[in-house]
Amino acid sequence: MTYLSVVPLQAGPLDPVFGPLYWFLEVWSDFMSAMARATGLELLQYGFMHRAILVGLCIGVMAPLIGTFLVHRQLALIGDALAHTAFAGVAVGLFLNAVIDLGISPYLTAVVVAMIAALFIELISEATDAYNDVSMAIVLSTGFALGTTLISINAGGLAVGVNQYLFGNLSTVSNDSAAILLALFVIIIGMVALTRNQLLYVTFDETAAAVSGLSVRWYNRIMVLLTAMVVVGAMQIMGVILVAAMLVVPVAGASQVSRSFNESILVSVVLAELAVILGIGVSYYAEATAGGVIVLLAVAIYVAAVVLGKLQTALGEETTPEMGSIDVSEAKQSDD
Repeated sequence: MTYLSVVPLQAGPLDPVFGPLYWFLEVWSDFMSAMARATGLELLQYGFMHRAILVGLCIGVMAPLIGTFLVHRQLALIGDALAHTAFAGVAVGLFLNAVIDLGISPYLTAVVVAMIAALFIELISEATDAYNDVSMAIVLSTGFALGTTLISINAGGLAVGVNQYLFGNLSTVSNDSAAILLALFVIIIGMVALTRNQLLYVTFDETAAAVSGLSVRWYNRIMVLLTAMVVVGAMQIMGVILVAAMLVVPVAGASQVSRSFNESILVSVVLAELAVILGIGVSYYAEATAGGVIVLLAVAIYVAAVVLGKLQTALGEETTPEMGSIDVSEAKQSDD
């Protein structure tokens, strides 16, 4: 593994734009400090843990929210493809900082590169009529190749520890990167709130959505762009290698016990938050990598959900729905 010197993650010229988010981070830190005094919990006494917990809570909402649409569209692997291109975006940011002293956060370049890659996935599928998994494989390979090439060039003394981007790290969640995550969180929640009905219709019946006049291509592009934002946001503590798990595993667990699309979203958010909070706590006290612990806990919760679903079936309750078979009446009702 290549080790490079750490470049500060600063938003620089974008600081005025993120001003309200920095204010919110201060308020959140004061709240967590008060919680530390009230509970005596050691992990709540440190500023980096305040930011890590806030980032984790946001990931626990936005990852399963977008993941529910992806899983039911059989696009579960797109998170992996975009995570590898986000790694290329980090490498681009580090490269530019080293060569021309741009002073930009690598997470911002990761957002830009991941969103461009997300559009390429859709454009390749549209232009070549190839299946989505083909375009995802091409983009994944290209992104990771670009990232490893830029790092190996080592131009201008480019030197950054890439482990924090590959595996995530609680202690590296700075104010700047937390502010970027909060901005992405607001955009994602806002976009889903505005386009929820259309995305739901396209998810369950593209043909009917197209016949009804919806621009399926544009809503597909919106979905992959939102996925790219989630991937970059979650990459801070999950790492490139494990970030896709939060898009899929909680949703897979929720689908075992849910009977509607809305219920699936709510249950998957609860399961994701449970995995994130427990994972951050366990990784802090066990001094383990947070991303790995969170994913292991999410998988354990998924197994428990599968067992619970089987028990419901054995006890004569409704049969556990298969992936993609969640009640589609919501989509049709929303279109009406």
